[in-house]
Amino acid sequence: MNYSHAFHAGNFADVMKHIVLTRLVEYLKKKDAAFRVIDTHAGIGQYDLTGAIAKRSPEWLDGIGKVLKGGLPQKAQALAKPYLDVIAALNPGDRLETYPGSPLLVRKLFRQQDRLSALELHPEYAERLGKLFEGDVQVRVIHLDGWLALNAHVPPKERRGLVLVDPPFEEQGEFERLVDGLQKAHRKFPGGLYALWYPLKDTRAVHDFVSSLAATGIPRVLRAEISIRLASNPPRLHGSGMILVNPPFTLEGELRVLLPALAQMLGDPGQGRHRLEWIAGEIAPAAAPVATAPAPRVRTGSTGSPRPRKG
Repeated sequence: MNYSHAFHAGNFADVMKHIVLTRLVEYLKKKDAAFRVIDTHAGIGQYDLTGAIAKRSPEWLDGIGKVLKGGLPQKAQALAKPYLDVIAALNPGDRLETYPGSPLLVRKLFRQQDRLSALELHPEYAERLGKLFEGDVQVRVIHLDGWLALNAHVPPKERRGLVLVDPPFEEQGEFERLVDGLQKAHRKFPGGLYALWYPLKDTRAVHDFVSSLAATGIPRVLRAEISIRLASNPPRLHGSGMILVNPPFTLEGELRVLLPALAQMLGDPGQGRHRLEWIAGEIAPAAAPVATAPAPRVRTGSTGSPRPRKG
């Protein structure tokens, strides 16, 4: 696999994914009991935005760069605060130089009792990740294919946890692996919180992915997306999506605030869209959607929804 997230660190998809991730971690912290985050595709954990790779494709300028300039509505800004506080702590000067990957971001939010299992298949990336967390007793870095972790590492011994699945989508069959991996993990850890990231690019593939998820019969599946531009032909990355299984009861309301604000801020002028709907409710695998956007084909309005596609 010839993929480096350094090209995309801090872009619009990272912003959306990482703000949602921090909301999930903050919810888990409401109880004193320890929890574990399992990050199946952890990467190197920290990215240099001043390095040669990032400079070749400075996508962060239209992602975290825009957010740091301000302009988020007050309620959205408050919800994004844990995420922004981590970034501020990593960049004490007046210049943004370092961006946290998912494992570092969640680690910075942990209490003393919380734990992280960070899995990475690429040997060089796994080595760099290990050095980043060297000596940290709350983090276990594992050189392993993240897809195997979905079955081998659940349930965590803490019995509370979040599984983040954030594959690079550089190989064929990633959507199918997401569905298959979720089914296997959910059988072993049905009460776990799962966050699956996917790109909005190939609209047909996303449509089939969502249909396959609905057909699994797994309950409590929430779909959240933002798009920064309209879908195009040939396909181009136009948005970012997350599937959330067993989401906290507070999350839907938070996403109703965050998604339209992020779509408007990060989207091309007049083209920001968002979607929030239940793929499956408490019992029925295909409950009626609760959406903040019009039907998929609607294209009007700054908070409408594109038809279903990492930065």
